[in-house]
Amino acid sequence: MDTTFTPWLSLGGGMMIGASAVLLMATNGRIAGISGLTSRIFARASDGEARGVSALFILGLLLAAPLWRLASGDWPAQWVPSNPALMAVAGLLVGFGAVLGSGCTSGHGVCGISRGSARSIVATATFMAAAFLTVLVTRHLI
Repeated sequence: MDTTFTPWLSLGGGMMIGASAVLLMATNGRIAGISGLTSRIFARASDGEARGVSALFILGLLLAAPLWRLASGDWPAQWVPSNPALMAVAGLLVGFGAVLGSGCTSGHGVCGISRGSARSIVATATFMAAAFLTVLVTRHLI
C-alpha cells in the first residue's frame, strides 16, 4: 500500500488537534482524550454539562470528513481494511490498551506529553513501540 506524504496538510491537522486540546482544557478543564470523552457520554454518573461537552467534541470529530468534502469537493483519502474480523480484533486490542494504559493515544500522546506527565511519556513510548513492531511484522515479515 502506497501512502502520500502531505506535510502541509499534516501540519495543519496537527495544529488543529493541538488547538482543540488547548481549547477544551482552557474552557472546561478536561483532557482531550477520546476514550475518556467517549466513556463520559455513556457514564451513568456523568453530569449533564460534562456529557454535553464530550458529545459535542466527539460530534466535531465525526463531522470532520463531511466538512472536508464540503470545503474541497472530495472525500479525504483513507484506507480501511476490508477484513471485518481483523478490524474487530484491532478495535478490541485498542480498547484493551486504552483501559490498560488508563487513557488513549490522544490523552497520553497529545495532552499528557504536553503537560510533562511521566506516565504519559512512558505510555506513548509503549504504544508507539507496539505500533512500529506491528507495522514491521504485518508489512515486512508476513
